[in-house]
Amino acid sequence: MSNEAPALSAARTLATSGRVLRQLRHDPRTIALLLAVPVLMITLLRYVFDGDPRTFDSIGASLLGIFPLITMFLVTSIATLRERTSGTLERLLAMPLGKGDLIAGYALAFGAVAVAQSLLATAMSVWVLGLDVVGSPWLLLLVALLDALLGTALGLFVSAFAASEFQAVQFMPAVIFPQLLLCGLFVPRDRMHPVLEAVSDVLPMSYAVDGMNQVLAHTDITAGFRRDVVIVAGCALLVLCLGAATLRRRTT
Repeated sequence: MSNEAPALSAARTLATSGRVLRQLRHDPRTIALLLAVPVLMITLLRYVFDGDPRTFDSIGASLLGIFPLITMFLVTSIATLRERTSGTLERLLAMPLGKGDLIAGYALAFGAVAVAQSLLATAMSVWVLGLDVVGSPWLLLLVALLDALLGTALGLFVSAFAASEFQAVQFMPAVIFPQLLLCGLFVPRDRMHPVLEAVSDVLPMSYAVDGMNQVLAHTDITAGFRRDVVIVAGCALLVLCLGAATLRRRTT
């Protein structure tokens, strides 16, 4: 008889989320990576372009979305794999806990961290470092949060295919770097080779950068911004569903 829980349960999801947050609370290095590193990177970038503030204004918003995505991807993939290899996931799934409960619990826990991370990075960029934003800083925060949630979803998904923490890190060049190169941060996507432009059109980070640029250039919420937000959120939800589908009940 299967131990699979019949449906997604709010109580089980919240219990899983609480357990993950309690573990994070006792891991100061991970907390520092999640909360401090994006802020430090944005600050470093600001003073790299100290003689040319316009350059910081043009790429700072894009990196405000990219840094949280990368850090959440790394921490989530490693943390999930650590529980998988230690047997924790197998023990949890032997209980009346559905795969959806587990994935939703992890997403909720890391999503709460993503909120704090995005708040700190956005506040630092706009109100301390002077990032010049035409639109509302709250829209920047929204896109940064969705990017962090997308990184969480990607980390949960790739952890299913890694056998060690080292392998989880090795997924970063395959999953993150191509998106970083093709998202329009270095060269506008419409100036790339047509094949690369077509590839960039199906990568979620492209729309994360586009959404940030929309806030940078427009005072109002544009149709392009709505499209970008929906695509990034939809990709995060899709990857979370794929993560639940690939979650194995046995680690060996």
